[in-house]
Parts: sequence; structure tokens; C-alpha cells
Amino acid sequence: MRLQLALNVNDLKRSVDYYTALFGTPPHKQRPGYANFAIASPPLKLVLFENPGADERLNHLGVEVATEDELGEAEARLHAAGLVDDVQRDSVCCHAKQDKVWSLEPDGLRFEWYRITDDQPIEEQETASCCGDETTSAAQTKRGACCAGGALEEML
Repeated sequence: MRLQLALNVNDLKRSVDYYTALFGTPPHKQRPGYANFAIASPPLKLVLFENPGADERLNHLGVEVATEDELGEAEARLHAAGLVDDVQRDSVCCHAKQDKVWSLEPDGLRFEWYRITDDQPIEEQETASCCGDETTSAAQTKRGACCAGGALEEML
């Protein structure tokens, strides 16, 4: 289990260079407008979305889990507390196939619990369904939240 920090950045190359030096590790995955780092110590998944001029630097927070059981436990706990905003299965998002449970914290920040089921899916993002349904994604993009960035904006 590791914490995920997803940031909106103005210049992806500059940010990748900075975080590579900061953590001493290259990106785990990099695509146009997107990069992620799987940092072992401290256990962190750092996700960068190139989204110049975004209103917020923080895109969203999350927890990456390794097993279906861990995700199921988180989903059950969130459902019991009335905190589930959205559940997604086999979602191709951030260039990986994932199962997710989303929650909206009291001040509107999106928080996801997720499990990567295929880190190299054959299909890349062909729709705007990343991080929510099409309507949610468009709204999120406008306010600079999850999966915003040049690549997603071109799809909308």
C-alpha cells in the first residue's frame, strides 16, 4: 500500500527532471502530458499531469493497494460511512487498467482508492472516461482536477 499524490504541472519535462533528481529514480511510466513515479522509499506513487495554468497544483490524492481484498475492504468501509462518490471497474485511466473507489472529502478534493490490474493495457485512453464518467471528466478538466491536461483536453 502506498500513498498517491497527483499534481498538475506547467512543464512536464522540467517537473520530471526535478522529481527524478529529488527521489533519485526515473519515471515508472511517461506518456505525452503524463508521468508517474513508483517511489520505494518513502512509499509514494507520484503522478504528474501536464496542465499549464491549472487553478490548483493538487490534482487529487489516493491510496494504491496491491490486492482485490484490500480494495474491497476500503470500499466496504467507505460505503458503511456513506463516503463513496463513485466506483469504477476495469477503467483505463492514466495509461493503466484499474479498479477504483472514489470519495469526495468535505472541501471537494477527490480521493481515490485504487488497484492497477494491468499496467500496460493494449488499449490506451480512447475516451474521456478517465477518473469518472464523461460528464465528470469534463467538469474535472475545467477546474483542473483528476486527469486534466493536454492529452485529455484533446479527447473532449
